[in-house]
Amino acid sequence: MNDLFQKRTPDAPLAERLRPLVLDKFVGQSHLLGQGKPLRLAFEAKKPHSMILWGPPGVGKTTLARLLANAFDADFIAISAVLAGVKDIRDAVARAELSLQQAGRQTILFVDEVHRFNKAQQDAFLPHVERGLLTFIGATTENPSFEVNSALLSRAAVYVLQPLTEAELGALFDRARGEALDGLVFSDRAREIVIGFADGDARRLYNMLEQIGIAAGEAGRHEVDEAFVRDTLAQRLRRFDKGGDEFYDQISALHKSVRGSAPDAALYWLIRMLDGGADPLYVARRLVRMAIEDIGLADPRALRMALDACETYERLGSPEGELALAEAAIYLAVASKSNAAYRAFGAAQELVRQDKSRPVPAHLRNAPTRLMKELGYGQGYRYAHDEPDAYAAGEQYFPEGMEPPYLYQPTDHGLEARIRERLDGLRALDLKARRGRKPEKK
Repeated sequence: MNDLFQKRTPDAPLAERLRPLVLDKFVGQSHLLGQGKPLRLAFEAKKPHSMILWGPPGVGKTTLARLLANAFDADFIAISAVLAGVKDIRDAVARAELSLQQAGRQTILFVDEVHRFNKAQQDAFLPHVERGLLTFIGATTENPSFEVNSALLSRAAVYVLQPLTEAELGALFDRARGEALDGLVFSDRAREIVIGFADGDARRLYNMLEQIGIAAGEAGRHEVDEAFVRDTLAQRLRRFDKGGDEFYDQISALHKSVRGSAPDAALYWLIRMLDGGADPLYVARRLVRMAIEDIGLADPRALRMALDACETYERLGSPEGELALAEAAIYLAVASKSNAAYRAFGAAQELVRQDKSRPVPAHLRNAPTRLMKELGYGQGYRYAHDEPDAYAAGEQYFPEGMEPPYLYQPTDHGLEARIRERLDGLRALDLKARRGRKPEKK
């Protein structure tokens, strides 16, 4: 038995301590490991072949490579493309030669983050893969079509690994709680939050559980609820300097005067700040923010006006450039107002923060390489310019299973009134097209 499965030390990270040693305990990737699937057949045939495991972090790429080496009774050499160079590859080749001569054993060379290797480094072990001395297994989070030499890519099967599902993460959660957390009791909501934060990544799940276990031990807790999980895993917020209250009060007054369409008040507070020694470019940057946050698409010219004021001040300096800032403040104050884009941006952030990482639908993916075309990328995509009125009615641009959230809700102010009218028309076309695809109920 090779030495990579030696007994682990107690202080090893939880993810390492719970790494499965047999295939039956591996969780996930059923599309590759289910009965009759390609990697399952490789395990059963005990015939190693070169491959590239492509997928996001924490889905089992390294574990699969180790399990394959164990199944094939092969010598296992692992190198990281981040740290290794050509010398490390030569050392691995020498070790493989020795293992073959002395023990008649094959060698699996596992290259983690293979996309970090440059062409010269990949070329260094390619001849040894070609003559069968090394069975190459590469792990990458990047598209191998772009990051791996075509010569090496043509000699390796590419297996696409998927993020773990919530059910699969739940199985790992329960195993870790029972085997490594002394049966620490989690509320249903606490368990749900941890699994959600893991976002398909088993390593992240284990790291969070380890952190929670340590925190619970220090607090003398045997039960973990939602509040404890959030407190333990909370990200450290950036501090905001509260100094100079009068300065920040004045910028607040300027912002609210612009938002309230009060040009005289906006001009007053602008001059108060400049007279008090405020950096004019700081004020200019705040005007840009006002144009984005409070005016948005009701009057897109406002943003350009604010940016032009910045550039004018940079060229002319004080006092001439300050007039441009004044003009911008007045224009922003009298412009039509809408925070629809600002609210849509915040809603999109919250949606992404709370939702899981959904894959891009295959028909929306670009397919510049043969491998990507073989995987079905781009198939079924409707080119909008070829559709009536250059609009593909009913086309789905969100991930599968996700209903359109309608994040952007334009107002009836300024240009947004026309935008709203157009969007309503397009959404009506979508609804009609989607209804047309559903069979009528009898």
